[in-house]
Amino acid sequence: MSTPQHDLLCIGNAIVDVLASVDQSVAEKLGAAAGSMTLIDAPTAHAIEQHVTVERIAGGGSGANTAVVAARMGAKVAYLGKVAADEAGTHFARDMQEQGLTFPSQPLPLADDIPTARCIVLVTPDGQRTMFTYLGACTEFTPEDVHESVVADAAITYLEGYLYDKPHAQAAFEHAAKLARKAGRQVALTLSDTFCVERHRAAFRALVAGHVDILFANEAELLALYEVSDFEDALRQVGTETQLAAITRGEKGAVVISSGERHDVPTSPVSVVDTTGAGDAFAAGFLAGLSRRHDLVTCAKLGNQAAGEIITRFGARPEDDFSLRA
Repeated sequence: MSTPQHDLLCIGNAIVDVLASVDQSVAEKLGAAAGSMTLIDAPTAHAIEQHVTVERIAGGGSGANTAVVAARMGAKVAYLGKVAADEAGTHFARDMQEQGLTFPSQPLPLADDIPTARCIVLVTPDGQRTMFTYLGACTEFTPEDVHESVVADAAITYLEGYLYDKPHAQAAFEHAAKLARKAGRQVALTLSDTFCVERHRAAFRALVAGHVDILFANEAELLALYEVSDFEDALRQVGTETQLAAITRGEKGAVVISSGERHDVPTSPVSVVDTTGAGDAFAAGFLAGLSRRHDLVTCAKLGNQAAGEIITRFGARPEDDFSLRA
């Protein structure tokens, strides 16, 4: 087996983030649960933007955030995601390349003039983020968008659960996983959101048990996956279905399950500004640690530190490089 060109390949929704700070009443008026992600159509996206003051527009998407943070922490990273040949798509592609990532996906004209996706992130004073996502071009991601050579040249292919909604995207996940296994590489999955899990529980269970080497989830997502209310029960089940699971628990830190062993890794308290991208950053720190062949506790510490730094600022990406320190 050849040495991989990249430590990590992330596959996910290529989205332009639109961020705005709002009062709690604004988020509640829109009818979404705090901290949730709601899929919307183009007219709804336009209507929401008319009622908030946009503070920043940046390249985003959960898997893309993980890719950027991991690269900032020294990992060699590639990214695959679908963008349209429009201003937002060009911005996204340029942003990924400027971040030092390999981005083989190119902006393309799409049928029916489908535009590049966007995510409106409303941040309330308590640091909670509520997201409204118009998926646009992301919904067109298919197995044909999975570059075999890029998968084969990545030590780990990381799949973003948010992308899993459409049947052709699900087929793309399975295709990518099979290509990675064929090349002797590993497959990682993040469950992304409890609503994703509830929509696709059976398919996620099959994916985890059949194709996934490394699972990332938060406590609520893991409970939803196994339809249990007891965290210990969920840990027992995930330990039988995948080689490695890293579960985040907010201020309680993280739990890592691997080969029958459990590691509880605490985190340090920080002043929360915006929780956007905390899980993305944790996965990035953990995977960057794996790329340096650190032990699992050290990887979880790096994940906790990356997440801790992200939530002390506005937005899901770091302004400066993260150093690998554990």
